[in-house]
Amino acid sequence: MNQTMIFILKFVSSLIAFAIALDLFFDATFADILSFSLLVTVMSYLLGDRMILPRLGNRNALIADFFLVYASVWVFGSVLLNSYLQIAWGSIIAAGIITLAEVFVHSYLLNRMEAREKEKRGESGMNPKLAYGMEIAEEREPTKDWE
Repeated sequence: MNQTMIFILKFVSSLIAFAIALDLFFDATFADILSFSLLVTVMSYLLGDRMILPRLGNRNALIADFFLVYASVWVFGSVLLNSYLQIAWGSIIAAGIITLAEVFVHSYLLNRMEAREKEKRGESGMNPKLAYGMEIAEEREPTKDWE
């Protein structure tokens, strides 16, 4: 599965989450659900999967994805759907469903990163079991040509 399949998987899970969360509390149109899904998918992929996951790990990436979805749905939902207090429940439900889907996406991405690391280690020619490298050379005395 390449990056486009991961992006499509994230988009479909966002569609399902927003269809459940926004249709449960609001009369959201398909265009609203589609726009929220596209926005959250792009932001989550760029921030969560490409930046936070490799640097800070799975748990921090999941927390960041949850708050990213929650905040973006609450901010844009209160503007588009004209209900400030009810959108909080819809954003919590959507963020929970998307975070649950992100658990599986992140586990796949982490396994793929580990496989890529093993390939790089295998190509280096060093023994990966050794934790150090050693350089052996003879010491040379400075010549007395400069005197």
